[in-house]
Amino acid sequence: MRIRLTRRLLGAACGAAILTCGFAPAAFAEADVQVAAPATAGVSAEGLARLDAEMQALVDQKKLAGATTLLARHGKVVHFQAYGVQDVTTGVPTTRETIYRIASMTKPITGVAMMILWEEGKWKLDDPVSKHIPEFEGLQVATAGGGTEAQAHPMTMRELMSHTAGFDVSAGYDDDGLQDGDLQAMIDKLARLPLAVQPGSDWRYGPSVNIQGYIVEKLSGQSLDQFFATRIFQPLKMDDTGFHVDEAKLSRVAGVHTYGEDGLIRTAGEVRPAPTRPPQFLSGSGGLFSTAEDYYRFAQMLLNGGELDGVRILKPETVELMRTNVLNKGVTVDLYGPSQDGVGFGMDFAVILDPEAAGTPQGENSFYWGGAFGTWFWIDPTYDLVFVGMIQNLRGSIPGAGTPPMREISPRLVYQALTE
Repeated sequence: MRIRLTRRLLGAACGAAILTCGFAPAAFAEADVQVAAPATAGVSAEGLARLDAEMQALVDQKKLAGATTLLARHGKVVHFQAYGVQDVTTGVPTTRETIYRIASMTKPITGVAMMILWEEGKWKLDDPVSKHIPEFEGLQVATAGGGTEAQAHPMTMRELMSHTAGFDVSAGYDDDGLQDGDLQAMIDKLARLPLAVQPGSDWRYGPSVNIQGYIVEKLSGQSLDQFFATRIFQPLKMDDTGFHVDEAKLSRVAGVHTYGEDGLIRTAGEVRPAPTRPPQFLSGSGGLFSTAEDYYRFAQMLLNGGELDGVRILKPETVELMRTNVLNKGVTVDLYGPSQDGVGFGMDFAVILDPEAAGTPQGENSFYWGGAFGTWFWIDPTYDLVFVGMIQNLRGSIPGAGTPPMREISPRLVYQALTE
């Protein structure tokens, strides 16, 4: 089966932004997604039918407004489906080209940008972060008694890439306005605040990847959106991915949803609309919009060891490093509590170290992340597959907050569908 996806030229509303981002017309040529017969990749058609039925049932039961899901195995896309509507208020159907706020699925892209610069020798894993951000020289660490103490060792770039540099969780900075200005303003604010914990001692999900975005800008001499466009999105033909959405594409942006008192899906009208120009704060932690197909291309590149369609982004050994656990003994990944057994953390990816302990059918060394609006993906080198799922709910990634547990449902159905 052949599915044709039309790559649209950016509209005139982007104006000079197209030139600034370095886009070339060739990057927007029409592209085809080949959806292969499942059996050719060791996947059961009946198993995929069960996946389809489960996704459609969640829509029919008004547990989801809509979704887009994509599964590829052995480099072949064997499932690519859209369900429901983009927005319950408009009833516009979800399509394979629906654009989603991918929130923290931005982080692995920032990680790849960092590793491109690492391969170029611009930084080293054991560099003190202050070598690249002098404002962080001599940062103190908060103590339980309300005072501060010196860092036991200077925070390193390896720690910054793995959420163990000592910064607090994002909520710890709610009163500090870290995103009220640009990336430099964020650095200046953080430089006046103590670290929450000693570097290397605890995993805390906070501003680390926005700090990485600042480092990408500083080491490359480009703004973060320019670097993403010229070094990642354009080479991989991810032409629907960016920090803003062209006005001509706004009709493809999914609305954000939440749940009423009856537990059924409804619109969350308070969410700000998609920007049509680059925002002042380019969040490497969570600022991108994308589609399932675009993010699949990014993920397949990583599964391939850094290459896709003859274009190399990273070396195979660099990708392997990114999915290697770097947490110190006793430090655990704790996103929502309790700590996640069997899971480690590499360079902006969580890694499945022990599938049995993690309670997942995903293969050992699978690496993954997700976004606050419920988008999710994983890359499994053991079973040679990529899965990308897109929904759009407030608090969509938080267990027990109303959204069905997509990150449990989809792996169960995917691995049940494998025949080899």
